[in-house]
Amino acid sequence: MRILRCLGHCKAFGHATLLSITLLAGVLPVAARADVVTDWSAIAAKSIVTKGAPAGFIEWAIVHAAMYDAVNSIDRRHRPYKIEPTGPTEGASQEAAAAAAAHDALVGLFPAQSVTLDASYATSLASVPDGWAKDRGIEIGKEVATAILKQRANDGRGTVVPYIFGSGPGVYQQTPPPYPPTGPVNTFLPQVTPMTLLSGSQFRAYGPPGLTSARYTRDLEEVRTFGSINSSARSEEQSEIARFHTENPSQFWGRNISNYVASRQLGTARSARLMTLLAFATADASLACFDSKYTYNFWRPVTAIRQADTDGNSATAGDPTWTAFLATPPHPEYPAAHGCVSGAVSQILREYFRTPHLQFAFDSTVTGMTHYYDKTDDLVREVVNARVYGGMHLRNSSVHGVVLGKTIAKWVMSNTLQPVHGQR
Repeated sequence: MRILRCLGHCKAFGHATLLSITLLAGVLPVAARADVVTDWSAIAAKSIVTKGAPAGFIEWAIVHAAMYDAVNSIDRRHRPYKIEPTGPTEGASQEAAAAAAAHDALVGLFPAQSVTLDASYATSLASVPDGWAKDRGIEIGKEVATAILKQRANDGRGTVVPYIFGSGPGVYQQTPPPYPPTGPVNTFLPQVTPMTLLSGSQFRAYGPPGLTSARYTRDLEEVRTFGSINSSARSEEQSEIARFHTENPSQFWGRNISNYVASRQLGTARSARLMTLLAFATADASLACFDSKYTYNFWRPVTAIRQADTDGNSATAGDPTWTAFLATPPHPEYPAAHGCVSGAVSQILREYFRTPHLQFAFDSTVTGMTHYYDKTDDLVREVVNARVYGGMHLRNSSVHGVVLGKTIAKWVMSNTLQPVHGQR
């Protein structure tokens, strides 16, 4: 199996230098058996992708909120998120509670998938010994899921927000096909109630650089050079990196995060808390990112390069035939959503484990490759580079996205699911 390992930056344009190595037996630990929480996290991600839910990270967070409050009501080492179940919880099965909470939350969100979810639920419960603990755990999970779904019933996920395209230098415009006939996606996300933030605009990004600035000029020339469909500067490895990070985000992050947390063998309660922190951070980073996107409405590189003669910058030149290496996502450019999410994930892991030096491996169904990372920031740097290599983003947009994601992750770690009496 081939692994791409990020080693640092080369001088030109700050690109990560990559080394291809062969995976030898024993380099990576054998994957640990998933626990009930990471099992259902992966099931939730699959359900979201099956439905094609546009607010995927929000739905993922709702499921984790239900699992966390159900399990934590039994464990009681941390403060609840929203719900305290009625009746006794001591001695109840955490595994049964987690499975019941996840199952009922998902059925509530995606009723058309109930048959498949029921089958997964039966498998989960079969591993829990029969008796009062199991029965009480199921009752707790069901009660918490019902309450969480009720709280999120009118959270803005169904809001319809029309979008009118603007025009002129720097303004987001429809990009080349494929482009949805309904217009840009996720226009409703800024209206969604956050999981932990006070509002989606709480940590709004700084804003894109001016069109005549040195930063903008450098970034535009970088993506023109490395992000073109016919680029001679982009290496084979850089092309693979670009494609690696184009998998459906809910699927990519849901699978890889779940696999990593499972490998740490934290136990049900700690796994529930860490997965919920990650889910909350990615959900709030996503909606905050789109709040900034639709505030600044900044144009994509394909538009900026084709219309560079109109930007008032004497150092840029228009190329009306320039085409990005990969399809441009249908929403404004700044900040980059992949930067927002990767920044959030990396910061949660860094703070939870109290070190940036975490070895982990992520895979992608798009390229069939596995990438190995020595530090959380290795993943972040690769994501930033990937969006440049794909021709979708200016480097500054991904960097600012990372800052936004990390800021939100710090808020999540400091303001929710806090330990009781010094517990972790």
